[in-house]
Amino acid sequence: MARNTEHAHPGRKVLVLGGLLLGGLLVATTLNALAQDEDKGKTTKEAAPKEKPKALPPRPPVPLNLVLANKSQDTVEMVKTINEKLEADWKANSLVPSRYVDDYEYLRRASLDIVGRIATPKELADYLADPRETRRSLLVERLLSSADYSRHWAEMWTNWLLSRAGVFGRGLYHDQTSTWLKEQFALNRPYNDIVKDLITASGKNTDNGAVNFILAHVGEKTPPARRSEEGEFEMVPITSRLTRLFLATQVQCAQCHDHPFSNAIKQNHFWGVNAFLRQVERGGNIPMRRQDGLMTLELKDNTSVADKAVVFYEKRNGVVLQTKAEFLPSGEEKRGPRLTQGSVGKNRRLDLANYLVEHENFPKAITNRMWGVFFGRGFTNPVDDFTDQNQPSNPELLNDVSSRFKHYGYDMKKLIRWICNSNAYHLSVVANNTNDKAEHEAHFSRMIMKSLSPEQLFESLMVATHPEAMNSDEKKKLREEWLGQLVSNFGDDEGNEVNFNGTVVQALLMMNGEKLNDAISRSNGTVDQIIRRKPNPTALINDLYLAALNRKPSAAEVNSVVGKMQLRPGFNDKSVQAPYQDLFWALLNSNEFILNH
Repeated sequence: MARNTEHAHPGRKVLVLGGLLLGGLLVATTLNALAQDEDKGKTTKEAAPKEKPKALPPRPPVPLNLVLANKSQDTVEMVKTINEKLEADWKANSLVPSRYVDDYEYLRRASLDIVGRIATPKELADYLADPRETRRSLLVERLLSSADYSRHWAEMWTNWLLSRAGVFGRGLYHDQTSTWLKEQFALNRPYNDIVKDLITASGKNTDNGAVNFILAHVGEKTPPARRSEEGEFEMVPITSRLTRLFLATQVQCAQCHDHPFSNAIKQNHFWGVNAFLRQVERGGNIPMRRQDGLMTLELKDNTSVADKAVVFYEKRNGVVLQTKAEFLPSGEEKRGPRLTQGSVGKNRRLDLANYLVEHENFPKAITNRMWGVFFGRGFTNPVDDFTDQNQPSNPELLNDVSSRFKHYGYDMKKLIRWICNSNAYHLSVVANNTNDKAEHEAHFSRMIMKSLSPEQLFESLMVATHPEAMNSDEKKKLREEWLGQLVSNFGDDEGNEVNFNGTVVQALLMMNGEKLNDAISRSNGTVDQIIRRKPNPTALINDLYLAALNRKPSAAEVNSVVGKMQLRPGFNDKSVQAPYQDLFWALLNSNEFILNH
């Protein structure tokens, strides 16, 4: 259950277990302390012994009084809009927002959300050196300018586009797409242009990683007898993924019958979208497994097949119907836009891309998805399913933010800046007695805990345990090895949005991992470097907390560590690093490290 403790004396197993218990309870201890702080000053009336004390209404949080570092018109306008709309919603629903987080917790939250990892020691020092009133807003600007911004969002979108499963889930094809996306995010290309390029991409994946999106989801081959009329592939998976990712409309529910939860989506709509894609062909074969060797693939269009852009589909009663290429209707329209007269090959996909980005759901879907990334849930839950039964919790705010996002050119950094500077993004996860029910989550009067993705967990462990940058090839190899285990134990193979559901088994798998133990005990690692500075035990504990959790320990935590693990000069241990390695190991295995709160 404990990590390898050969370096320690026989009593170390007990100490490690105590350290592990301390690490596992860090979040609970912290959140309990936060709740006590929030309730500080409250009084309750004398009650009978069996009568439960009645809690007084919570106090509103003390105003943040933050100053925007970016004073552009769109930032000032949209931060104000988000604040006012949410505050009106809280008032209408008798909700008192939770307290605001302190600077340390905001640093860690924003770092994980914007660049996909915890903060480095230098970033922490720079942050604390900034004026208090602009500190958080300046942090957002630095993170948006960081090289890790494009890396993180490329990883996120590659998983959404390709999933983490199958031949495209990890490895060469996945890396090709991630590399292409990283370039797009580094250039801050408009979101609508990125989507258009994904839908219209052509060529070899060695030259253009964007082609892997369609190539990964072409589906089954059309029966040979129908191939000249309907194309090489049925293109069913990509039809569903396009509308789900970019319009939050799950048309797969209408593949075999009219959509059961959305009156606007009929079976012919699924096949109408599908018909735009029937001239797509793939050069090269996909192996069954990654280890079989991956050959170069090519996406091209065969204009000699599916010349009428017609697809045949079967109703539940056995009647076979046909439909021509026609996109989903938008708004109150009864029919969607149809294929441009004479359009063939790539131009059919260009029609599809143009119709998709002009659909009313397009700006709403990405705004809702991004809101879900930063707040733990979107205006709808799940974020990718707009139906009659899954209406937005605050439609006016969703409409306002999405329409302004479109107005300002689909600039992803602007959208992130608006969200991260809003008051709601600074709220604690600790609930009060007005917002502690599951149904209150849709009003964003408190933050929702989010589990780290496998990629965030890996990058954060690297930051925590490797104070000096690793060789890029070495890190890539280690990343592939770690993610193989982390995806299996902590992630979702399909790249879907998931909530934290950590278990003891998962925790043990991480704790006993040889690679984590090696990273902690490596020479010139975090523990080794901190000890070389030869501070006193209190300073050592402080630095380890900052490295792992991006915060200082409380006095009670320091006393508990010193008492339980006996971190003191003269401790009978074969290695001076051993007790500190055990503490660091416990911190990295704590819920506080695995969660973004």
